Amino acid sequence: MTPVSSHSPHGQSPLRTVQVLGGGNAGSSAHVRSLASGLVARGVRVTVCAPVEADRTYDFTGAGAEHVHVPRSSDPASVAALRAACANADLVHAHGLHASFRAVLALSGRRTPLIVTWHDRAHAEGARAHLVRLLERRVVKAASVVLGTTSALVDRARRTGARDARLAAVALPGPRRTAEPEDPDRLRPKIRAELGAIGRPLLMAVGSLDRHRGYDMLLDATRAWRRLDPVPLVVIAGEGPLRGELQRRIEDEELPVRLLGLREDITELLAAADLALLPGGEESRSVLAQEAFHARVPLVATAVGGIPELVGDAAELVPPQDPEVFADAVVRLLGDPERRELLKEKGVRQAATWPSEDETVAQVLSVYDELTQPQPLM
Repeated sequence: MTPVSSHSPHGQSPLRTVQVLGGGNAGSSAHVRSLASGLVARGVRVTVCAPVEADRTYDFTGAGAEHVHVPRSSDPASVAALRAACANADLVHAHGLHASFRAVLALSGRRTPLIVTWHDRAHAEGARAHLVRLLERRVVKAASVVLGTTSALVDRARRTGARDARLAAVALPGPRRTAEPEDPDRLRPKIRAELGAIGRPLLMAVGSLDRHRGYDMLLDATRAWRRLDPVPLVVIAGEGPLRGELQRRIEDEELPVRLLGLREDITELLAAADLALLPGGEESRSVLAQEAFHARVPLVATAVGGIPELVGDAAELVPPQDPEVFADAVVRLLGDPERRELLKEKGVRQAATWPSEDETVAQVLSVYDELTQPQPLM
């Protein structure tokens, strides 16, 4: 049999991979898009199994991959669609717990290698937390390799029973632009005027409006900023189930906060901000934190999940669920331009230590080769 080669030299068959995505967070979706693009450029055939709305947003087909619509649910129809898509794969790479569990079900009875990337720890409470632990055990026992985006996730995979768990290189993909970018020096005042932040500090948070994101705590913190002159404006870009509840609080308590909904121009919005805010969540590699550093915007964040490992000493880190401490950190930073400049410089240096997209693809490809190349006879 002709050995499979990811680089397809001398007419050999290209490596066929299936990337399974649950349509989850922005970080994992952007990672799969970046990975697909890099793998295709290296001669790998890539199929991305994800909900159709994920392909609309991240354009996997534009990266050269084939897209197969697979709904997020674990019902038999979804699993059957995934099983069919994986029929001729040399290996399957699933991203996130629920996508990984569907991949385990779809590959049942087959010897196709399964690689799993854990981008975040699944959020669950009560009986659902027990179910999550059961899913984690089932997934790691079936996976040939588990890649964790933080040391804590790698340790969790090992404790759960993973045969092989490693730290993943995950880059922040560069922005995909469809037009020539506008001059940021001209764009900044235009955006600030649109948001109503002329002559006042602009503070920005980004992320789905879910309970674990810490927006309740952020709104509590904004009360302390009303005594400042001028009063900072907080803008939150994102959509989710808490929108109505947060909007009512903003109106009832007359808080200096605007909910922007989903925005396509996060990079430009962030570049116009004075500070970036990360009030909660347990993202392993927060997209906001990474984009803030690249945009030279100082960050105030809660020390949860993979944030301390990601940002090092280049951000103001505070304990979670403490609105007074969070508010004080923001006030101090707004009043200390030298500290803001120092954090900008530290952020640039910290970002330089993160893996590039090429390094990320190279690491994943080495794992693929390890699992698919014939082993030499001893």
